[in-house]
Amino acid sequence: MIPTTVGWWCALSRAPNLREVYRARRVVSKHLPRTPLRYARKLSRLAGFDVYLKLENLQPTGAFKVRGGVYFAHVRREEAVARGMVTASTGNHGQSIAFAASLIGAKAVIVMPKNVPRVKVDALRSLGAEVVFYGQIYEEAREYAEHLAEKTGMLYVHGVNEPLLYAGVATMHLENIEDLPDLDVIINPIGGGSGASGAVIVAKTVDPGIKVVGVQAEGASSFYHSWRQGRLLATERAETIAEGLATARAYELPFSILKDRIDDIVLVGDEDLLKAMKMLLELEGVVAEPSGAAAMAAAWKLKEVLEGQKVVVMVTGGNVEPELLRRVCGMPAWWE
Repeated sequence: MIPTTVGWWCALSRAPNLREVYRARRVVSKHLPRTPLRYARKLSRLAGFDVYLKLENLQPTGAFKVRGGVYFAHVRREEAVARGMVTASTGNHGQSIAFAASLIGAKAVIVMPKNVPRVKVDALRSLGAEVVFYGQIYEEAREYAEHLAEKTGMLYVHGVNEPLLYAGVATMHLENIEDLPDLDVIINPIGGGSGASGAVIVAKTVDPGIKVVGVQAEGASSFYHSWRQGRLLATERAETIAEGLATARAYELPFSILKDRIDDIVLVGDEDLLKAMKMLLELEGVVAEPSGAAAMAAAWKLKEVLEGQKVVVMVTGGNVEPELLRRVCGMPAWWE
């Protein structure tokens, strides 16, 4: 593990509060649908607790991050239109910026690692974004995106340390509280950390007794180890089928939000993710990408602890390659 240093943004940025999340909702609700929080009857019977699926895979871009992109582009519209926007992404964040750019008529350049799924590249191009490939992991793409911003003068959007993204993303957790006021637990994957941070910002403000559980991939566990040790660390590896979770270091903004307020973080393996995808698809008819199924994988792992509770399982994305989906369909129904 390699310690990381606190970045320049700390002097300039702050974590959003509940007031800003409500402000973001006024913007987000004009452009994006309110996604359903669906009771999963079959899953609930098998798991021994009440499973409610928050279906962010039904967003126009197939993932939750579009909420953040829409709000960022609204607040920074003048700069974004004048200069264009550049960011780094493994897919879903890039789509959020590309979608938002298309709403306001701005240019979007997305820097991606070379091994991202084709379905996500095609989605970006269909939104009119320019795609640049650089490096093998997110951090390498991010550094190159920062270089491009300096070189071209484009507005740089940090995919993890940008507070406006968090305010937009957190609106999904406002919906959770409104649709299920007596929920007990929210389970949210952690790649960069905006989704889990949004859960903490909203849920812990409403009721500190609501439990928030994060999920990381075993092969990309930098945030988990940072949280356990109380300091920012980098594993310098991101080996997982879940590109949405494939970050090799922990970042300042989500760490500052989550370090003292998140209740637990669970690690899941790639096989756990595939099984969760299979379970969601066959039992509930929900298509999830590996990172989008991570919360379900963690919920199944924690089923004895969660017994009898009302649990919101975040299905954060559904942008899955057809070949991987066929592989999941061919797996045995292991829960029977």
